[in-house]
Amino acid sequence: MIKCLKNKKEESKISEIEFDLNILDEFEKTLNTINPENSKIPIKILGFGEISLVFEILDEKHRGIAIKRLPIFDNEKQVLQHIKAYNEYKKILIEKIGLNIPEQDTCYVPTYNKKGKQIKNRYSLFCMQRKVDPRTIANNLIHKLNDEQVLLLSKIIMRELFKVWNFNYNSLINQNEKEKIIVGLDGQISNWAVLDIDPDNPAINENSKLLYLDTSTPLFRINGVEQIEPELFLKSAPILIRWLLKLLFLKEVVDRYYDLRLVIIDFVANFYKEQKSEVIPILIEQINFILNSEVEHLKIKPLNEKEIADYYKNDKKIWIIFQNMRRLDSWITTKILRKRYNFYLPPKIKR
Repeated sequence: MIKCLKNKKEESKISEIEFDLNILDEFEKTLNTINPENSKIPIKILGFGEISLVFEILDEKHRGIAIKRLPIFDNEKQVLQHIKAYNEYKKILIEKIGLNIPEQDTCYVPTYNKKGKQIKNRYSLFCMQRKVDPRTIANNLIHKLNDEQVLLLSKIIMRELFKVWNFNYNSLINQNEKEKIIVGLDGQISNWAVLDIDPDNPAINENSKLLYLDTSTPLFRINGVEQIEPELFLKSAPILIRWLLKLLFLKEVVDRYYDLRLVIIDFVANFYKEQKSEVIPILIEQINFILNSEVEHLKIKPLNEKEIADYYKNDKKIWIIFQNMRRLDSWITTKILRKRYNFYLPPKIKR
């Protein structure tokens, strides 16, 4: 049985995407999680996160739709709560904060075992959005722009982040609001695309508009209460260490998306990952100037190059250890237990 939550009252700018849900069900049932491009339903991998696969189905009807798969839900109540938070999150980003996001929608289907039989009370959620030209995504653009243009693009991204934390600031100080809504954001460079730009001859100006791409993890709190279950995002970790990760790291990992300074540190550290470290010193100087001149009321302590480098080294080390443990978990699951490993393991990334 295929179910898809549809909200006919949503505004057209976040309207529904037409999709053949039987295709998603067949994709989930026949997915080769080790080599997804060899699955029965032909796909192209567009990207990946720590627990998710982003892909495009290669047929005429569904081309142009980027799909993120989240196979992490233990029951229907969980997936419906996530979809509810997802819809509310994108409304907040658009209507209350003023960010631009692609047209998008969600649906969920049962999760299946290796033999194609439905697993009781397990669901995979698919978050779908209009695909953007990958050449317009910021982490690709910085390799085509000169340093001056890269700094201008970074300045525009900072101002989008400031919209979020100015909203949070005003929400906290507004005594008339019964619901205190605080929004988190993953501001890394690959989550931004530039609108109305010539990808063959890209140029940034002060009026360039951005799209924010990563809405599949609804990061917002109402009166201090998280609107998603953070524990769900430990599902891709080996089962033997999930309790330890929850105890030691989960709160810290989630909290950092609500801390503007840490979000900016992560953004700057992306330039190490993108092999553009030569830009970092002047980028830090520019960001510190903006923090002091445009959002001084947020009282963000200046950045320094050493902490960015230390942050990146630590993040890189954790990522390598975590992915190696997941590969071991995948090997045990598929080779010894002869079961389907339900998560995609990305290839090794140059960092």
